[in-house]
Amino acid sequence: MNPSGLAALIEALRCLPGVGPKSAQRMAYHLLQRDRSGARRLGDAVLDALASVRHCQRCNTFTEGDLCERCLSPRRDPSLLCVVETPVDMNMMEQTQSYQGLYYVLMGRLSPLDGIGPRELGLERVLARALDGAVQEVILATNYTNEGEATAHYLTAMLQPKGVRVSRIARGVPVGGELEYVDSGTLAQAMRERKAFSDV
Repeated sequence: MNPSGLAALIEALRCLPGVGPKSAQRMAYHLLQRDRSGARRLGDAVLDALASVRHCQRCNTFTEGDLCERCLSPRRDPSLLCVVETPVDMNMMEQTQSYQGLYYVLMGRLSPLDGIGPRELGLERVLARALDGAVQEVILATNYTNEGEATAHYLTAMLQPKGVRVSRIARGVPVGGELEYVDSGTLAQAMRERKAFSDV
C-alpha cells in the first residue's frame, strides 16, 4: 500500500488527459525517486500558472493580462473572427501564417452527453463578439468531429439570423496526400467540396 502522500500524488496526476493509473504511478515514482527538483519545479509552475493565467476578455484564450497579445495587436484584421475550440487549435491556425484576423476560443465544444451545452460554453459571448460592429465574417474552425460539427451548426443558426456572414473551414485531401491512403469519407467530402480549377 502506498503512503498517503504518494497515493495523493498518483491520484492528482490522473487528472491529466490520457494518463491512467499505471502511467500516473510511473510518473509519481520517477518524480520522487529520480527527479525531486523537477517535481518541485513542476509544483511551483502549476501554482504560478494558477495564480497568474486567466482568460482574455475579448477572445477567451489564456493570458496574463486583461487582453492577449493578439487582441492588442494593431496588425490583426478586426473584420475577421475565427472561432476555434481550444488554444491549441488557435496555435495551429497561427502556424499556417495564412490568417491575420482575430479569434474566439470556445474552450470546448457542445457535448450533451458530457453536460456541455451552449450555456457552459458561453456562446452568448461569441454572439456579442460577432456583433461588436467591427466583425464582418465569422470563420468556424471547429473540428470535424460529431461534437465539432454540432457546435458549428449551432453557431451558424445563432449568427446567420443576425445578419452575420458565416463560413466554415474546408476539409478534404491533405496537402501531399496520395489518394490510395485517404479514407473514403474524406475523399467523398473532397469531391463534394471541389472547386473550379481557376479557384484553386
